[in-house]
Amino acid sequence: MSEIAKDQQLALYRTMLTIRRTEEQLVRLYATGKLMGGVHTYIGEEAVATGVSAHLRADDVVFSTHRGHGHALAKGITPAEVIAELMGRATGCSGGRGGSMHLFKPEIGFMGSSGIVAGGIGLAAGGGYTARLLKTDRVSVAFFGDGASNNGAFHEALNLTATWKLPTLFVCENNLYATEVPIGKATANPEIATRAIAYGLPGVAVDGNDVWAVYRAAGEAVQRARAGNGPTLIECKTYRPRAHAEGMRDAGYRTQEEIAAWKERDPIKYFRAKVLGDGTATEAELEQIDAEIKALIAEAVIFAESSPLPDPATVADHVYAGSSKLETGNSKLEAGHPSIQQPASSNQLPATSGREMTFVDAAREGLTEEMARDARIFVVGEGIGVRGGNFNTTLGLYDLYGEERLRDTPICERGFTSLCTGAAATGSRPIVDFMFIDFLADAFGDMLNQMCKLQWMSSGRLKMPIVLRGCVGATTSNAAHHSGNYSPFFMHIPGFRVVMPSNAADAKGLLKTAIRSDDPVLFLEHKNLLSLKSFVPEGEYLIPFGQAAIARPGKDVTVVGIGWTVKQALDAAEQLAKEGVSVEVIDPRTLAPLDMDTILASVHKTGRLLVVDEDFAPCGVGAEIAAQVMERGFDDLDAPARRVNGLFSPAPYSLPLYEAIVPHVKTIVEAVRELLAE
Repeated sequence: MSEIAKDQQLALYRTMLTIRRTEEQLVRLYATGKLMGGVHTYIGEEAVATGVSAHLRADDVVFSTHRGHGHALAKGITPAEVIAELMGRATGCSGGRGGSMHLFKPEIGFMGSSGIVAGGIGLAAGGGYTARLLKTDRVSVAFFGDGASNNGAFHEALNLTATWKLPTLFVCENNLYATEVPIGKATANPEIATRAIAYGLPGVAVDGNDVWAVYRAAGEAVQRARAGNGPTLIECKTYRPRAHAEGMRDAGYRTQEEIAAWKERDPIKYFRAKVLGDGTATEAELEQIDAEIKALIAEAVIFAESSPLPDPATVADHVYAGSSKLETGNSKLEAGHPSIQQPASSNQLPATSGREMTFVDAAREGLTEEMARDARIFVVGEGIGVRGGNFNTTLGLYDLYGEERLRDTPICERGFTSLCTGAAATGSRPIVDFMFIDFLADAFGDMLNQMCKLQWMSSGRLKMPIVLRGCVGATTSNAAHHSGNYSPFFMHIPGFRVVMPSNAADAKGLLKTAIRSDDPVLFLEHKNLLSLKSFVPEGEYLIPFGQAAIARPGKDVTVVGIGWTVKQALDAAEQLAKEGVSVEVIDPRTLAPLDMDTILASVHKTGRLLVVDEDFAPCGVGAEIAAQVMERGFDDLDAPARRVNGLFSPAPYSLPLYEAIVPHVKTIVEAVRELLAE
């Protein structure tokens, strides 16, 4: 191996041995009960992480797997940080939040390991997109196992990166078993590298126990990516001689003879024999490295065992950017939230002057302004480029900003949403246009497990500035797959902001705030509102999250509307005013955070509460508002809180059926009358 210099070969050996000795120490610590949770060791696969990472710079990014200790160490995390993390200590690389499967150190480009199989593949595609958008020569790498190659995330990411020629490496560590399922029983094509052909990118299979073979293949792939020639799939055929995780039964699916045969091909054993045999290194030189690593690991254990445990008071820190928690009980915006301007009054009435604009035009104006302000912003979705989106959400922007920032996608919601999650984590600011919000269901798993948790798991070192927008609500003849709302799902998940404007002015101001936020924001736009006009202020303005608006003042009853039902509530209030009933209409504007102070102040004044929401009643927004009013404002109530909701049924196609499931102005008027009669 004369083409690889001696110092490089010894560096490869040092990295492999550091991984091996760290893992052996973790096995001992697990056996003595000093580690918490599952431990998935990288023993036997050291050549893969070592050979790939030898070509990476600190600014290149790596997305890892549940078996990620080796990737973390090869990228530069120290054994002390890894051992401390698995011991749950504050000095661990994730501050004790992650353990074996969730290691983070973005300062050196290690963007995290994931307990979700295939979870990092789409994220790495996003790392490649950021590199392309920011005009750098950075490379993004996904490590994953053979089991992940049968997951949809693998296929969608390969297709996206090949189509867009993103600088991404997909490194499959084929250790023959996905947990305990042999590859021959999981796929009809066990030659994973050959799958690259279908997506138009190079696929290379190498001996994953030969560090030189991995090093050469990775070097070519990295050079190709940096030159702008797109992704590569590298299949490294390797083996894990230990159980899937420490403490698991390791019998019945493979034989001891098979394990013994693979141990004879151990990557470190193979390396020593090779360099000693060809005279590249002496026994004394290798023993010196062995001794240094032994001392390093001993010091790492002392460091970890003497490190403090995390402070329980910090557990909710970094769920949201700039704050320890999401304010759901009051109207205050988190201190220090970047780039958000607060108006003089948090509860201003709707604008009565300015320009009259439709909801969709005002939102698009806000998007246009933000894209002009920040070149890191890009939009993805189906038909959002030249066409301008199904609802004209991006009309005309392609001509201004081009394909790189207005990217039409294949129909692969999980793929492009996961890509945008990785892009947000690596320095860009994506907007995902789902068209209909129903379609995000295909991406929900990655949103739940990656998008809303990376910031917290990394102790705030990763930000997640991503907006997910789409149209919601039942309208005539849209039927069951194009009529969802689903806001309560995301209100329930730590990490998400949920926004639902009811008019054009709020659509613009809230969208601009959402784009500037460092948290994932679900921006919901009811289809019935898109063409409605209202006054929009001139000049630059933003509307803070967590500040409700008094859409109409009143004194007899409080009606809280959600999105489209704010308009319905206002129409009902106008009708009731002719009967001498004074209705105060509250528009929360954001559902997470939810401004309960404004609602409670209104109930204190009126003594009665009605929440109107087109979405389903069970576990819905109205239930949450009513519960908080009962907890904090019970003495103000002159009657039980009431709710008006859509029928608990999928949305139908036929008009008479549609009319039967949605709230109407008449329904609201009747509910208010009944409430006042109590």
